[in-house]
Amino acid sequence: MSELTPVATSAPSTPYLHAWRHPRAFDAQARCIGRTDLAVDIRRVRRLAAHIRSVAARERLPHIVITSPLTRSRAVGRWLDRFGWQHRIDDALTELDFGRWDGQPWSSLPEEEFRRWEADFVAFQPGGGESVGELLQRVRRFDPGPARVVVTHGGWLSAALWLQRGLPSSPEREPQREPQRSLQHQPRHALPPERNALPDSASWPLAPAHASHVCLPWPLPGADALLSDRHAKQADDGRAHR
Repeated sequence: MSELTPVATSAPSTPYLHAWRHPRAFDAQARCIGRTDLAVDIRRVRRLAAHIRSVAARERLPHIVITSPLTRSRAVGRWLDRFGWQHRIDDALTELDFGRWDGQPWSSLPEEEFRRWEADFVAFQPGGGESVGELLQRVRRFDPGPARVVVTHGGWLSAALWLQRGLPSSPEREPQREPQRSLQHQPRHALPPERNALPDSASWPLAPAHASHVCLPWPLPGADALLSDRHAKQADDGRAHR
């Protein structure tokens, strides 16, 4: 299946935020990559930008793109800027911060910390970085303004998919060939979360493939109920007691 195949996640009548995962970057294989800034093949950048322009023309979307500040995302916005698009950068779209894990081989990371993460999936801060709960709050609060196009990251998209209680619906799409430890390599058909339940490693959606297109209803319906202030406080309490 092509990297550019859309992942449909909601009914066509719903107002969409059209989100793309960045193209595959250089030197990411078997490494924990969050805020580590990696270069990307300009051919992949051009190909994704052309696909975005095609979708925008078909859907009559404003020529405004918001990207994360990381090169693998930002490069797509810079290329669209050549065609008269407005390019905006928003830190809210960046990948999960893995702290001291970031950029390290997955195989080198301590097993004990992974067990703690599995036991406390929402509140634990991998590598002393950002927790899944913090990522969910950041995604929930993202305000695109008039823009309908974003280029972001796998973890961000997984969080958005969890918040809308949907999972990538393309059964033939192959999962990314990353170590089992990666947030982006969960079971292929993750268990749907129970109403008002916090996510765990079994219910966390698989990240869409690189350069995939995800149509998200925006603002995310019911996101406040799914990740209420009570749940946010629970995550904070978990951090306070570690």
